[in-house]
Amino acid sequence: MSPRAGLTPERLTVAAADLADEVGFENVTLAGLAKRFGVKDASLYSHVRSLQDLRVRVALLAGGEMIDRIAVAVAGRAGKDALAAFAGAYRAYALERPGRYAATQIRIDQSLIADTPALRRTAEITYGMLRAYGLSEPDLTDAVRLLRATFHGYCALESTGGFGAPRDVRASWDKAVDALHIALENWPQEETTDG
Repeated sequence: MSPRAGLTPERLTVAAADLADEVGFENVTLAGLAKRFGVKDASLYSHVRSLQDLRVRVALLAGGEMIDRIAVAVAGRAGKDALAAFAGAYRAYALERPGRYAATQIRIDQSLIADTPALRRTAEITYGMLRAYGLSEPDLTDAVRLLRATFHGYCALESTGGFGAPRDVRASWDKAVDALHIALENWPQEETTDG
């Protein structure tokens, strides 16, 4: 297949994302992607600069897909309903698209994030949901970190079979979301000093 045959950065990114879901994000290589298209590795370099460039492209694609699901889920909701919808969409994406989800966890240069509509949208939706709890900075950032750590940790453990107790994993997830809702409603206020 030559570049004339339809090889584009976008097509390579989608194929790499599919491959990540099949073999794991860390196992995606340019050689594996080239093999999928029946071309030599070198021919990919006219479409992507490097493996790192490809990984960032997959991360941005996956981040956009994930926030699209979350946005649909939270539309018209607030408070606990929005939190539960957000959490459910997050978990579903992480479990259904494991390679893509892993890509969303890589560190991306902040200048790329600022120029990416999907990642700006992620911040808008997440912070918007949390503002409904009456939070403002620096509490918003702290709450985002709490949600991300909880959701990611839970999904990472669930995807590897890390929960061995007989309790239903979904029931525990629902309790965790309930607990997060209570924490957000009762967020500890930082003490201020007048002076």
